[in-house]
Amino acid sequence: MSIISSAHGEAEAQPVTPAGGQPVGKKIEGRSPWRLAYERLRADRAAIISLVTIIVIVLCAVFAPVFASITGHPPNVQYVNTGENAAGGPVPPSSLFWLGTDSNGRDLLVRIVYGARISLEIGVLSTLLAVALGTILGLAAGFFGRVVDTIIARIVDVMLSIPFLLLALSLAYIVGPSVLVVTFIIGGFSWAAVARIVRGQVMTMREKEYIEAARALGAGPWRIMIIDLLPNVIAQVIVYASLLIPLAIVAEAGLSFLGVGVPAPTADWGEMISTAGGYYQYGYWWFLFFPSLALLLTTFAFNIFGDSVRDAFDPRGGQLFV
Repeated sequence: MSIISSAHGEAEAQPVTPAGGQPVGKKIEGRSPWRLAYERLRADRAAIISLVTIIVIVLCAVFAPVFASITGHPPNVQYVNTGENAAGGPVPPSSLFWLGTDSNGRDLLVRIVYGARISLEIGVLSTLLAVALGTILGLAAGFFGRVVDTIIARIVDVMLSIPFLLLALSLAYIVGPSVLVVTFIIGGFSWAAVARIVRGQVMTMREKEYIEAARALGAGPWRIMIIDLLPNVIAQVIVYASLLIPLAIVAEAGLSFLGVGVPAPTADWGEMISTAGGYYQYGYWWFLFFPSLALLLTTFAFNIFGDSVRDAFDPRGGQLFV
Protein backbone atom coordinates (compact mmCIF):
# COMPACT_ATOMS: atom_id res chain seq x y z
CA MET A 1 0.00 0.00 0.00
CA SER A 2 1.26 3.43 -0.89
CA ILE A 3 0.58 6.21 1.60
CA ILE A 4 0.62 9.92 0.85
CA SER A 5 0.07 12.11 3.87
CA SER A 6 -0.19 15.81 4.55
CA ALA A 7 0.91 17.73 7.60
CA HIS A 8 -2.00 20.13 7.25
CA GLY A 9 -4.94 17.97 6.38
CA GLU A 10 -6.80 14.77 6.56
CA ALA A 11 -5.86 11.75 4.49
CA GLU A 12 -7.91 9.83 1.99
CA ALA A 13 -7.22 6.27 0.82
CA GLN A 14 -7.30 5.40 -2.89
CA PRO A 15 -6.23 2.30 -4.85
CA VAL A 16 -2.62 2.02 -6.02
CA THR A 17 -1.89 0.02 -9.18
CA PRO A 18 1.68 -1.19 -9.67
CA ALA A 19 3.15 -1.30 -13.18
CA GLY A 20 1.45 -4.11 -15.14
CA GLY A 21 -0.56 -5.34 -12.18
CA GLN A 22 -3.89 -5.10 -10.36
CA PRO A 23 -4.69 -2.66 -7.60
CA VAL A 24 -3.05 -3.90 -4.42
CA GLY A 25 -3.97 -1.26 -1.92
CA LYS A 26 -4.98 2.30 -1.26
CA LYS A 27 -3.06 5.51 -1.08
CA ILE A 28 -3.82 8.36 1.27
CA GLU A 29 -4.23 11.84 -0.19
CA GLY A 30 -3.74 14.90 1.96
CA ARG A 31 -6.56 17.41 2.26
CA SER A 32 -6.21 20.98 3.49
CA PRO A 33 -7.96 22.20 6.65
CA TRP A 34 -10.18 24.43 4.47
CA ARG A 35 -11.38 21.46 2.43
CA LEU A 36 -11.93 19.42 5.57
CA ALA A 37 -13.94 22.26 7.11
CA TYR A 38 -16.02 22.58 3.94
CA GLU A 39 -16.76 18.86 3.86
CA ARG A 40 -17.75 18.78 7.52
CA LEU A 41 -19.91 21.86 7.05
CA ARG A 42 -21.59 20.39 3.96
CA ALA A 43 -22.43 17.22 5.89
CA ASP A 44 -23.92 19.18 8.82
CA ARG A 45 -27.70 19.35 8.34
CA ALA A 46 -28.12 22.08 10.96
CA ALA A 47 -25.52 24.20 9.18
CA ILE A 48 -27.29 23.83 5.84
CA ILE A 49 -30.69 24.71 7.30
CA SER A 50 -29.30 27.74 9.15
CA LEU A 51 -27.40 28.89 6.06
CA VAL A 52 -30.56 28.66 3.92
CA THR A 53 -32.42 30.67 6.58
CA ILE A 54 -29.71 33.34 6.55
CA ILE A 55 -29.80 33.51 2.75
CA VAL A 56 -33.59 33.95 2.81
CA ILE A 57 -33.30 36.74 5.37
CA VAL A 58 -30.58 38.46 3.34
CA LEU A 59 -32.68 38.20 0.17
CA CYS A 60 -35.68 39.69 1.98
CA ALA A 61 -33.51 42.60 3.10
CA VAL A 62 -32.01 43.13 -0.36
CA PHE A 63 -35.39 42.99 -2.08
CA ALA A 64 -37.26 45.04 0.52
CA PRO A 65 -38.29 47.59 -2.14
CA VAL A 66 -39.85 44.72 -4.09
CA PHE A 67 -42.05 43.84 -1.10
CA ALA A 68 -43.06 47.49 -0.85
CA SER A 69 -43.89 47.52 -4.57
CA ILE A 70 -45.92 44.29 -4.41
CA THR A 71 -47.98 45.43 -1.43
CA GLY A 72 -48.11 49.03 -2.62
CA HIS A 73 -47.14 50.20 0.88
CA PRO A 74 -43.93 52.22 1.37
CA PRO A 75 -42.32 51.62 4.78
CA ASN A 76 -43.00 55.04 6.32
CA VAL A 77 -46.47 55.80 4.92
CA GLN A 78 -49.31 55.84 7.45
CA TYR A 79 -52.66 54.45 6.33
CA VAL A 80 -55.04 56.10 8.74
CA ASN A 81 -58.23 54.90 7.06
CA THR A 82 -57.27 51.29 6.30
CA GLY A 83 -54.32 50.69 8.64
CA GLU A 84 -56.03 51.68 11.88
CA ASN A 85 -59.21 50.46 13.52
CA ALA A 86 -61.96 52.63 14.96
CA ALA A 87 -60.05 53.00 18.22
CA GLY A 88 -56.90 54.14 16.42
CA GLY A 89 -55.04 50.87 17.03
CA PRO A 90 -53.28 48.51 14.59
CA VAL A 91 -55.32 46.23 12.33
CA PRO A 92 -54.67 42.45 12.27
CA PRO A 93 -53.19 40.48 9.36
CA SER A 94 -55.40 40.50 6.27
CA SER A 95 -55.22 40.35 2.49
CA LEU A 96 -54.43 44.09 2.48
CA PHE A 97 -51.81 43.99 5.23
CA TRP A 98 -50.30 40.50 5.28
CA LEU A 99 -48.79 40.83 8.77
CA GLY A 100 -51.05 43.60 10.02
CA THR A 101 -50.04 47.16 10.81
CA ASP A 102 -48.15 48.95 13.56
CA SER A 103 -49.37 51.62 15.94
CA ASN A 104 -49.13 54.29 13.22
CA GLY A 105 -51.04 52.35 10.56
CA ARG A 106 -47.93 51.34 8.59
CA ASP A 107 -47.53 47.97 6.88
CA LEU A 108 -45.76 45.69 9.37
CA LEU A 109 -44.41 43.26 6.75
CA VAL A 110 -42.73 46.02 4.76
CA ARG A 111 -41.23 47.56 7.88
CA ILE A 112 -39.90 44.19 9.05
CA VAL A 113 -38.05 43.50 5.79
CA TYR A 114 -36.66 47.04 5.82
CA GLY A 115 -35.67 46.48 9.44
CA ALA A 116 -33.72 43.41 8.32
CA ARG A 117 -31.59 45.74 6.19
CA ILE A 118 -30.65 47.84 9.21
CA SER A 119 -29.92 44.87 11.46
CA LEU A 120 -27.79 43.04 8.88
CA GLU A 121 -25.95 46.20 7.84
CA ILE A 122 -25.00 47.13 11.39
CA GLY A 123 -24.30 43.52 12.36
CA VAL A 124 -21.94 42.84 9.45
CA LEU A 125 -20.20 46.24 9.37
CA SER A 126 -19.58 46.36 13.12
CA THR A 127 -18.24 42.80 13.00
CA LEU A 128 -15.87 43.68 10.15
CA LEU A 129 -14.67 46.69 12.13
CA ALA A 130 -14.12 44.60 15.26
CA VAL A 131 -12.33 41.84 13.35
CA ALA A 132 -10.05 44.28 11.52
CA LEU A 133 -9.02 46.14 14.68
CA GLY A 134 -8.72 43.01 16.78
CA THR A 135 -6.68 41.12 14.21
CA ILE A 136 -4.19 43.95 13.60
CA LEU A 137 -3.67 44.67 17.30
CA GLY A 138 -3.58 40.98 18.20
CA LEU A 139 -0.91 40.30 15.57
CA ALA A 140 1.18 43.23 16.79
CA ALA A 141 0.87 42.28 20.46
CA GLY A 142 1.66 38.62 19.91
CA PHE A 143 4.55 39.14 17.49
CA PHE A 144 6.40 42.13 18.99
CA GLY A 145 5.77 41.23 22.65
CA ARG A 146 7.38 43.20 25.47
CA VAL A 147 6.27 46.84 25.60
CA VAL A 148 3.87 46.60 22.65
CA ASP A 149 2.24 43.50 24.12
CA THR A 150 1.96 45.10 27.55
CA ILE A 151 0.31 48.26 26.24
CA ILE A 152 -2.17 46.45 23.99
CA ALA A 153 -2.94 43.84 26.66
CA ARG A 154 -3.76 46.55 29.21
CA ILE A 155 -6.01 48.32 26.68
CA VAL A 156 -7.78 45.01 26.04
CA ASP A 157 -8.25 44.50 29.78
CA VAL A 158 -9.77 47.97 30.11
CA MET A 159 -12.11 47.44 27.15
CA LEU A 160 -13.31 44.09 28.49
CA SER A 161 -13.94 45.55 31.95
CA ILE A 162 -16.12 48.45 30.74
CA PRO A 163 -19.89 47.81 30.99
CA PHE A 164 -20.88 47.83 27.32
CA LEU A 165 -24.52 48.81 27.73
CA LEU A 166 -23.84 51.71 30.11
CA LEU A 167 -21.14 53.33 27.98
CA ALA A 168 -22.95 52.58 24.70
CA LEU A 169 -26.07 54.32 26.00
CA SER A 170 -24.01 57.29 27.10
CA LEU A 171 -22.15 57.63 23.82
CA ALA A 172 -25.27 57.20 21.69
CA TYR A 173 -27.08 59.81 23.77
CA ILE A 174 -24.19 62.31 23.61
CA VAL A 175 -23.28 61.89 19.93
CA GLY A 176 -26.80 61.29 18.70
CA PRO A 177 -28.31 58.07 17.34
CA SER A 178 -27.61 57.02 13.76
CA VAL A 179 -26.65 53.89 11.83
CA LEU A 180 -23.01 55.01 11.65
CA VAL A 181 -22.79 55.82 15.35
CA VAL A 182 -24.34 52.52 16.40
CA THR A 183 -22.00 50.63 14.06
CA PHE A 184 -18.89 52.27 15.51
CA ILE A 185 -20.10 51.82 19.08
CA ILE A 186 -20.74 48.08 18.68
CA GLY A 187 -17.59 47.48 16.62
CA GLY A 188 -15.47 49.59 18.96
CA PHE A 189 -16.49 47.50 21.95
CA SER A 190 -16.13 44.11 20.25
CA TRP A 191 -12.54 44.12 18.97
CA ALA A 192 -10.90 43.36 22.33
CA ALA A 193 -11.98 39.71 22.41
CA VAL A 194 -10.74 39.21 18.83
CA ALA A 195 -7.37 40.77 19.75
CA ARG A 196 -6.98 38.45 22.72
CA ILE A 197 -7.69 35.35 20.60
CA VAL A 198 -5.27 36.39 17.85
CA ARG A 199 -2.57 37.38 20.34
CA GLY A 200 -2.67 33.97 21.99
CA GLN A 201 -2.41 32.17 18.66
CA VAL A 202 0.48 34.33 17.44
CA MET A 203 2.46 33.87 20.65
CA THR A 204 2.42 30.10 20.12
CA MET A 205 3.66 30.44 16.54
CA ARG A 206 6.21 33.26 16.56
CA GLU A 207 9.11 30.96 17.56
CA LYS A 208 8.32 28.27 14.98
CA GLU A 209 10.98 27.21 12.50
CA TYR A 210 9.30 28.80 9.48
CA ILE A 211 9.13 32.16 11.29
CA GLU A 212 12.82 31.91 12.18
CA ALA A 213 13.56 31.04 8.55
CA ALA A 214 11.63 34.09 7.35
CA ARG A 215 13.64 36.30 9.73
CA ALA A 216 16.89 34.76 8.51
CA LEU A 217 15.92 35.56 4.92
CA GLY A 218 15.49 39.21 5.85
CA ALA A 219 11.68 39.41 5.97
CA GLY A 220 10.35 42.42 7.87
CA PRO A 221 8.00 42.11 10.85
CA TRP A 222 4.89 43.25 8.99
CA ARG A 223 5.58 40.88 6.11
CA ILE A 224 5.95 38.00 8.55
CA MET A 225 2.72 38.94 10.30
CA ILE A 226 0.71 39.29 7.09
CA ILE A 227 2.24 36.52 4.96
CA ASP A 228 3.25 33.89 7.54
CA LEU A 229 1.14 34.41 10.67
CA LEU A 230 -2.20 35.78 9.46
CA PRO A 231 -3.12 32.74 7.29
CA ASN A 232 -2.64 30.53 10.37
CA VAL A 233 -5.05 32.52 12.55
CA ILE A 234 -7.66 33.39 9.93
CA ALA A 235 -9.73 30.26 10.67
CA GLN A 236 -10.13 31.25 14.34
CA VAL A 237 -11.02 34.79 13.29
CA ILE A 238 -13.69 33.53 10.87
CA VAL A 239 -15.19 31.31 13.55
CA TYR A 240 -15.38 34.16 16.05
CA ALA A 241 -16.75 36.57 13.45
CA SER A 242 -19.58 34.15 12.61
CA LEU A 243 -20.55 34.16 16.28
CA LEU A 244 -20.08 37.92 16.66
CA ILE A 245 -22.64 38.91 14.00
CA PRO A 246 -25.72 37.76 16.00
CA LEU A 247 -24.35 39.49 19.11
CA ALA A 248 -24.03 42.71 17.12
CA ILE A 249 -27.59 42.36 15.80
CA VAL A 250 -28.94 41.87 19.33
CA ALA A 251 -26.88 44.81 20.61
CA GLU A 252 -28.27 47.05 17.87
CA ALA A 253 -31.83 45.95 18.64
CA GLY A 254 -31.20 46.54 22.34
CA LEU A 255 -29.99 50.09 21.78
CA SER A 256 -32.99 50.84 19.56
CA PHE A 257 -35.29 49.24 22.14
CA LEU A 258 -33.91 51.69 24.72
CA GLY A 259 -34.39 54.63 22.35
CA VAL A 260 -30.74 55.40 21.50
CA GLY A 261 -30.33 53.26 18.39
CA VAL A 262 -31.46 53.97 14.85
CA PRO A 263 -33.65 57.10 14.89
CA ALA A 264 -37.30 57.08 13.80
CA PRO A 265 -38.97 56.76 11.37
CA THR A 266 -36.37 54.29 10.06
CA ALA A 267 -37.72 50.75 10.34
CA ASP A 268 -35.91 48.89 13.11
CA TRP A 269 -36.79 45.67 14.93
CA GLY A 270 -35.73 46.96 18.35
CA GLU A 271 -37.87 50.08 18.04
CA MET A 272 -40.86 48.00 16.84
CA ILE A 273 -40.59 45.64 19.80
CA SER A 274 -40.29 48.56 22.21
CA THR A 275 -43.36 50.30 20.80
CA ALA A 276 -45.39 47.08 20.59
CA GLY A 277 -44.96 46.44 24.31
CA GLY A 278 -47.62 48.99 25.13
CA TYR A 279 -50.13 47.48 22.68
CA TYR A 280 -49.70 43.75 23.34
CA GLN A 281 -51.84 43.81 26.48
CA TYR A 282 -54.77 45.17 24.45
CA GLY A 283 -54.81 42.19 22.09
CA TYR A 284 -52.62 43.52 19.30
CA TRP A 285 -50.40 40.42 19.42
CA TRP A 286 -49.12 40.62 15.82
CA PHE A 287 -47.44 43.96 16.44
CA LEU A 288 -45.07 42.35 18.97
CA PHE A 289 -44.98 38.79 17.64
CA PHE A 290 -43.72 39.27 14.08
CA PRO A 291 -40.79 41.69 14.78
CA SER A 292 -39.75 39.49 17.72
CA LEU A 293 -39.95 36.39 15.51
CA ALA A 294 -37.78 38.06 12.85
CA LEU A 295 -35.13 38.96 15.44
CA LEU A 296 -35.26 35.48 16.99
CA LEU A 297 -34.94 33.62 13.68
CA THR A 298 -32.07 35.81 12.51
CA THR A 299 -29.97 35.52 15.65
CA PHE A 300 -30.79 31.82 16.05
CA ALA A 301 -29.76 31.04 12.46
CA PHE A 302 -26.48 32.95 12.79
CA ASN A 303 -25.70 31.27 16.12
CA ILE A 304 -26.36 27.78 14.76
CA PHE A 305 -24.27 28.47 11.68
CA GLY A 306 -21.47 29.95 13.80
CA ASP A 307 -21.43 26.86 16.02
CA SER A 308 -21.28 24.67 12.91
CA VAL A 309 -18.37 26.68 11.50
CA ARG A 310 -16.53 26.31 14.80
CA ASP A 311 -17.09 22.54 14.80
CA ALA A 312 -16.03 22.30 11.15
CA PHE A 313 -12.65 23.92 11.84
CA ASP A 314 -12.09 21.82 14.95
CA PRO A 315 -9.79 18.94 13.94
CA ARG A 316 -11.38 16.79 16.64
CA GLY A 317 -14.85 17.43 15.29
CA GLY A 318 -14.87 14.51 12.85
CA GLN A 319 -13.14 11.33 11.80
CA LEU A 320 -9.60 11.56 10.50
CA PHE A 321 -10.22 8.96 7.84
CA VAL A 322 -13.25 8.34 5.67
